[in-house]
Parts: sequence; structure tokens; C-alpha cells
Amino acid sequence: MMRAMASRPLRRLLRAAPLLLLGACSLIGIDGPMTSLEPQGPFSEQINDLFWPVFWTAVVVFVLVEGAIVAASFLFRDRPGRKEPKQVHGNTKLEVIWTAIPVIILASIAVPTVRGIFDLTECGSGAMPVEIYGHQWWFEYRYPENGAITGNVLVIPAGREVCATMTSEDVIHNYWVPALNGKRYLVPGHTTYLRLQADEPGEYWGQCGEFCGLSHSLMRARVVALPEAEFQSWLAKQLEPAAEPDEGSEAAAGLALFQQKGCIQCHTARPWNTVANQNFNGPDLTHLMERDVIAGAAFDNTPEDLKNWLANPPLEKPGSYMPNLGLTEQEIDSIIAWLETLK
Repeated sequence: MMRAMASRPLRRLLRAAPLLLLGACSLIGIDGPMTSLEPQGPFSEQINDLFWPVFWTAVVVFVLVEGAIVAASFLFRDRPGRKEPKQVHGNTKLEVIWTAIPVIILASIAVPTVRGIFDLTECGSGAMPVEIYGHQWWFEYRYPENGAITGNVLVIPAGREVCATMTSEDVIHNYWVPALNGKRYLVPGHTTYLRLQADEPGEYWGQCGEFCGLSHSLMRARVVALPEAEFQSWLAKQLEPAAEPDEGSEAAAGLALFQQKGCIQCHTARPWNTVANQNFNGPDLTHLMERDVIAGAAFDNTPEDLKNWLANPPLEKPGSYMPNLGLTEQEIDSIIAWLETLK
């Protein structure tokens, strides 16, 4: 009776395991799968080229070792009247062989791995610099060559190496866009480097790969690669101020609310204000409508998602530093009308 009762939790766990596995797989499809097995740039290709030889080496070792165990369990199993198998303990030749084989295998893996690690952190001389700052819970991007600043979406030129200089403004984060490169930490007070390059124009999704607080799972990364001419046009536009809304319009009322409700303390919106404290700020909103995601790339940049976000940010993103301002529905509509002019 006690044995049956003890086995019930185990049976329930075994029944639930496939459902949990299927549930996890269903989440992969959101915004497209993030897989390291479909490289879209030279640096992710380098990792992929290293992964497969290591993988197949591990498969061969597994098959040989497990095969030897299974074979030994059948060939040398105890039988009535059977003599004890010959012992090989102390056989110098065998011990040298089965010590040398793992050493050779590990060395053949370690050498290209270590070489690849150093290569992936040493940017090329002609790489375009980008600064990436981790915040709870979004990524900020700065382009030091022309002074442009944006958030949530990293825009890069396709076919050109980008050298990302990274750090964090609060806790440890981890930048991971698997189609373009592996993971790299963002550490407060420390600088790390990451090489990025997309072979073709397109969008590449990523994720913060280090638990960093309540909304870690909603701290997304998105990279958009543009043809060189389009990228240069986009980069120049980031320095332009947003258009002034028509006087008396709903958008003008939204701008007034943006200024009155304290949003200017954290968000830059040129030409109306620039946040002085760059160490604690929200994303720059000057060209918000050029980005199709909001709130750390967690939600689509649509009127519906904007409305939900403005109504109660901490509800949509637990632990959000953007407070619930108690906005009325009319106030939210007015702010959205203004935000939609920020192109």
C-alpha cells in the first residue's frame, strides 16, 4: 500500500513531462525560433563549424562506451560454473592506450575551441563600432561615430562587421542573438566585446541569456540588418528631431501629457527634452514609430499593445521601472496619438 502511494507522484510526473516538453516547444515559435543551428553570419558559422565535429565525436564516444558496457554485461555475465573473467588491472599497455585516447580527443577539441573563443572577441580593424548597454529590462544601442541613440532594436548594415562594446548599467545581463553569434555577458563596470555580422538583410531575434530579475524572460533582443545605403539613411535620420504636432490636435494634447506626467524624467524625445542622466533612463522615443517593438522588444508596437502598456506597465512587465501613472483612457489615446507622430 505504501509503495503504491509513493509511486503515484512519480507516475504523475512522468505523465506531465511530455506536456511540459510540448509546452516549451510551443513557445519557441513566438517571434520566430531562436536556434544556433541556422547560422546567418560568419561568426555564427564559425561556431556551427566547431559544434558539429564536437557533436559527432561525442556521439561516437557515447556509442562505443555504451556499446562496450552492453556487450560486457552480456558476454561476461555470471553463469553457473563459469570461471571469473581474466582481470586486466595493472596491464600497462592497456592503461596507456585508454589514457592516451581521451587526451587526444580532448586536445583535438580544445585547440580549435580556444582559438575560436579568442577570434570571436577580437574585432576586425574595419568593423563599425556600436555600444550596447543592458538595463532592466531592455537593451540600449549607441552609435559613437555619429552620436545616434536608440533602444530595443539594433540596426546594422548587412554584410559588414559590427564591433559591439558592451556593459551593464545595473545587473549582469547576457546578449544572445544565436543566428549571428554566441552569448556574451554584459557586466557592470566591465567592458566586453562581441562581433556581429549578418550575411543578408533581415531581422534576427535574440534574448537576454542571464537571469536578471522579474522580467528577464521579457528582455528580448532584435537585430535588423539593412542594405548599406538604407542603413546610412536610417543612421542619419536618427539625429533629426521629431515633427512638432499641430496646435490644438490630439497629438499636441498627448505631448503636453508626456511633459506633465513626468515621462520626461526618463525618456528623451527631441526636440522637447533630453534626459541628462544617461545611467538611468528609458528608451529614446524620438523615432519610436520606426521600431516595431516596445518594452524591451517584448511586445509589438501597435496601438493595442501601446494602450495596454501605458495603462499599467508593471502588470504587463513585472518589476517595470515605468510606473502606473493612473492615466485615463482619453489620456492614453492622446499620448498614443502623439507617439504615432514620432517617425
